[in-house]
Amino acid sequence: MQQDPDVIARPPEALIGDLNPQQAEAVQYRGPALLIGAGAGSGKTRVLTRRIAWILTQFGAWPSQVLAITFTNKAAAEMRERLESLIGPVASRMWVSTFHSACVRILRRDGERIGLKSGFTIYDTADCERLIKLIANDFNFDVKRYTPRSILARISDYKNNLTSAREMLAQYAPDFKPGQRGYRVGRIGNPEELYAVVYAEYQHRLAAANAVDFDDLIVRTVELLRACPDVAEYYHRKFRYILVDEYQDTNHAQYVLIRELAGVDAGGHADMGAVGAGRVGPAWITVVGDSDQSIYAFRGADIRNIQDFEQDFPNAKTIMLEQNYRSTQTILDAANAVIAHNEGRKPKRLWTAAGAGEQITAYAADTAQLEAHWIAAQIKRLHTDGGVRYSDIAVMYRANAQSRSLEEGLIQARVPYQLIGGTKFYERREVKDALAYLQAIVNPADDINMRRILNVPKRGLGARAESQVTLHAQQIGGTFWDGVAHADQIEGMTARTLNPLMRFAQMMQELREFAQEHDAKPSQIVAEVLERSGLLEELKKSQDPQDQSRVENLSQLQSVAAEYEQNTPDATLAGFLETTALVADSDQLPDESQDSGKVTLMTLHTAKGLEYPIVFLTGMEQGTFPHARAMEDTSELSEERRLAYVGITRAKRHLFVTRAAVRAQWGRSAEMMPSQFLDEIPADLIDWKRKEAGMERMRSGWRANASHDFGAHGGWNDDEFDAPSSFGGSSYGSRSSYGSGSSYGSRSTYGSGVRGSAAHAGKVTTRRAPVRQPAQPASSLKTDNHLRIEDFAVGDKVTHDKFGLGTVVDAQDKGRNSVITVDFGSSGVKRLMLRVAPIEKL
Repeated sequence: MQQDPDVIARPPEALIGDLNPQQAEAVQYRGPALLIGAGAGSGKTRVLTRRIAWILTQFGAWPSQVLAITFTNKAAAEMRERLESLIGPVASRMWVSTFHSACVRILRRDGERIGLKSGFTIYDTADCERLIKLIANDFNFDVKRYTPRSILARISDYKNNLTSAREMLAQYAPDFKPGQRGYRVGRIGNPEELYAVVYAEYQHRLAAANAVDFDDLIVRTVELLRACPDVAEYYHRKFRYILVDEYQDTNHAQYVLIRELAGVDAGGHADMGAVGAGRVGPAWITVVGDSDQSIYAFRGADIRNIQDFEQDFPNAKTIMLEQNYRSTQTILDAANAVIAHNEGRKPKRLWTAAGAGEQITAYAADTAQLEAHWIAAQIKRLHTDGGVRYSDIAVMYRANAQSRSLEEGLIQARVPYQLIGGTKFYERREVKDALAYLQAIVNPADDINMRRILNVPKRGLGARAESQVTLHAQQIGGTFWDGVAHADQIEGMTARTLNPLMRFAQMMQELREFAQEHDAKPSQIVAEVLERSGLLEELKKSQDPQDQSRVENLSQLQSVAAEYEQNTPDATLAGFLETTALVADSDQLPDESQDSGKVTLMTLHTAKGLEYPIVFLTGMEQGTFPHARAMEDTSELSEERRLAYVGITRAKRHLFVTRAAVRAQWGRSAEMMPSQFLDEIPADLIDWKRKEAGMERMRSGWRANASHDFGAHGGWNDDEFDAPSSFGGSSYGSRSSYGSGSSYGSRSTYGSGVRGSAAHAGKVTTRRAPVRQPAQPASSLKTDNHLRIEDFAVGDKVTHDKFGLGTVVDAQDKGRNSVITVDFGSSGVKRLMLRVAPIEKL
């Protein structure tokens, strides 16, 4: 087989000379199926890229014959960059992408064979929830009992298992026909019937809008390959080598997709005389993964895919990578000891040549607040006395709810931090509005986005106008855009509504024509949309200080489009929208090579794949970590233990583990037992600064006559610190939220004035109670802080002059009297009238 002349021909020694024996064996392996069991920090990306280079230079494959799959855009970009350094610029033309990006390319090319036009829209979570709400409104079922989020989770489970809506209807609601009007879902007593009906209607409306959700990208590609043998044959011949990273995170649909692309079940015979995979027969498959790091079962990941690889792919070879290049031996010994308690795993023991390193530092605090203060004090000490950069430190926790007390501790200590998982750039309202215009231009059949922009900015087309257009569209059997375009045919529509509708239709038609003329310049189209729609003008006229940051976000969107143009030879508006749609949660993580000057706070699930010199693993209590759900479920406990393994192995030099004896749960203080994972770490690896909390020591003292023992394992004279009684420091916290590249939309909030809730001891005094004035209805107050309910979403962080730091748990749009509900932790859950509340959004 002739080699591509554009590929830099590296001699074998250049590709394997600096690898350890197991890595070199994996790079050189010649065979149809290879599993590389890559332990944490074992250099799997290096092995994967070297193997691709080996396939090209030693097996004589062409770059176009290789498909390399990763799970995030960030990982794909890193792999592509490494490949360019190995084989040259030809790497930029290779299929190195995420599952979803690869499927988009396949569907854009051949999707019309299964009824999907090439200009299809990819709905994000917000779009999907909006669609479910529209279905709920039409079918009149209770969205409080069956929330859009829970319904979408069920639909996702169906799709991950390749269970079609047709199958669900046949089983639970055979009399329902998608698109049917007047169907009474309320009569259904079995929730499975409701899920089946909504699933079928959801898919019907997606198809009518020429749209897909994220799961559909995989499912529809599998459908295409199964329904069209000629298309499948094309990809069998095209991709002769398929390599998949993070294989332990694949779900059933992705597993089937890999088999379909490789032609494993197509019945072809391999070319026995070929140096490598040859031109016919099944493709050669290489998967890289670690069953000990399978932590996404809640997203549908199936650990059996990697555990059963040798049974699924006959003649498969497994090579284990156990030498770690990240952590100290102490950290690895702790991880090995914890994960060893999981049953049914393939034996693996990580080791390093880097030496033992420091002991793990552990601390037991009385409360979650004191745990946070101790962590903040240690970080301050490491930075001030040890010269450690704040950006080299990460604080990790099991659940998002734990971040509140940690944030308060860091704010009080004046430690700058960034919380990963805030509102992401492409989810900001003004950016979403602009993207909705672009999506509606590319795909006029997209009802969700067309309805979103109908009255944004306000143009006198409210709910009544929208319902009139919707009804007319249904009557003529068309899309929402068809209803807009033919608004002059709607009976009973007043001129007051018709005139702005016709102006909107004309504007959209002109924007579509502009987009067709400037398709290769998405940044110019973005600029035209922002100008013509009035989005930019409305924000610029606003007196609200926060609207200035929204203007900057729209400016950033145009910059992102320009950057896309520069980096993409065949740039199109549809291509730009595709890149924005496929941004994953993990793509908002900061570049590890950049010094952000801030400590990073994140959940353990988000931390996977990252590494930091210093890691604080917090909340090590039964019921917190492991989670309460895992207490009576062996499989869930095994996943929690894998999550602990992931957390421990994020640390490079020094690991801290902390726990709280008391933690607030559901508004009450609950005593917490130490996590069983702490007991699973050998005692000689841990340096306890305080092994028991105050009450625990008192109890053990009573039991063991401990008058002589205080001081041992953290007695009264151990390494304590002064816990502050109030929070007066500035808030240096920032929300890291961006699409790709640099930190878009990130900002810091200063001087928030958060106050604590410490009790004040002292003399009891008697005061004369002041005479109370009659209560004044909040709705009659004339105060207005100019905050808008649209800017608050569940999960947002706010600070209150009295109650301190809190998390928004509900937002109710009641016009001038809009209300938000905020959980202030120890201060309780409060309902606040937005316009009079002394709050600041962080």
